[in-house]
Amino acid sequence: MTDLRGILAQLDSDAVPVREELGVDLLGLGLWLAAPVAAALAASYSLRTRLRSELAARGLEVVTLNGFPYRSPGSSTEDGRRLPSPRPAAEVHKTAETAVGWPEAGDSALTPQKRAVYRPDWSERERLEYTLDLARVLCDLMPDDAERGSVSTVPIGWREPWDEERGARADRLLEDLADGLAEITWHTGRLVRIGFEPEPGCLIETSAQAVERLSDIDPNFLGICLDLAHLACAWETPEEAMANLRAHRLQVVKVQLSAALVADDPAQAMAVLGAYAEPRFPHPVRRPDGKGADDLPEAFAGDLDGPWRVHVHVPLHSEAPAPLTTTLPIAWAALDQLFAGADALTDHVEVETATWAYRQPHPDVADLAAEVAYAHTRLSEIGLTGPARPPRPVRDQERRPADAGVTHR
Repeated sequence: MTDLRGILAQLDSDAVPVREELGVDLLGLGLWLAAPVAAALAASYSLRTRLRSELAARGLEVVTLNGFPYRSPGSSTEDGRRLPSPRPAAEVHKTAETAVGWPEAGDSALTPQKRAVYRPDWSERERLEYTLDLARVLCDLMPDDAERGSVSTVPIGWREPWDEERGARADRLLEDLADGLAEITWHTGRLVRIGFEPEPGCLIETSAQAVERLSDIDPNFLGICLDLAHLACAWETPEEAMANLRAHRLQVVKVQLSAALVADDPAQAMAVLGAYAEPRFPHPVRRPDGKGADDLPEAFAGDLDGPWRVHVHVPLHSEAPAPLTTTLPIAWAALDQLFAGADALTDHVEVETATWAYRQPHPDVADLAAEVAYAHTRLSEIGLTGPARPPRPVRDQERRPADAGVTHR
């Protein structure tokens, strides 16, 4: 959302109807704020209080923000140049037929538009300023009884190009981030933690890489945002990942409840997978031995046996089109790991309904509500309590095939 009026308009067009469809008095949201509006809100107490009042008037509350995208996806390149409108799917698929093969380690054939998704990264001061602005905003948006808030962010950056100089700058900026968050807490009495979100193709893709790069960060303010589709694409078991993070004091500050695509026989699934190739976001492919491609067009031209896990997010309550399946069982196993003990290992669980925005310009309210209700039911089954009055059943909650237009970064 790029301005306050746009935020309010989207609350009215999407969030409020979903809350009403669910039949609940209060619905939690994970907002995304573009850098300009985050800066404007951070600089104006009156704007922040107005936004909080507008949220409350609509029966909405916010305890977490998505700080990964800096700008609207697909709007510009890494250097800020505007890009043309996305190409039609048929043209994207044609590109796949002539793409280069599997990238070697450290090599990537991503387009400038797709690289821009990860910029600015944590070697650039703009990322620090944006993230601290989000923390300042969230302090005034959180309800009074919220113990702490969370903001997800880029897992340092895309893995290349990267060198020692950029790494040293990133280390300094992470120290500045922890110091800035501590100062915000001192001034406001409110705690906001930042979660670095491991993602295929980035410097931090696995829990081992998270430990390698983040084990020295301040655990009071910095930790991990665990996206369960990304976890599955890394072919890590939830047990291994949680044990690794806990052993090195890396806190899971937020969990994104999500599922990715699975192609056990990529050759058989090629026609269906082709519909997911699109120009805005990279969709890396990984197999159990760690080999893969940074995007579907590369995968189509490569010579790699399955099974594949593909970084394409699909709605939780929908079945993938045959012969594809999803990583949803891994997501449920991860939730068991997070909440099976005496103490929960995270505060916030977020359902990534943003997936629907890339499927169609105006997602159907019933579809959005059905996914949230489905997640609520499964979370209740593992003992998590929700609203005093749980969501009533929404129409058409049967699991149905998801069309191939569902994509996410």
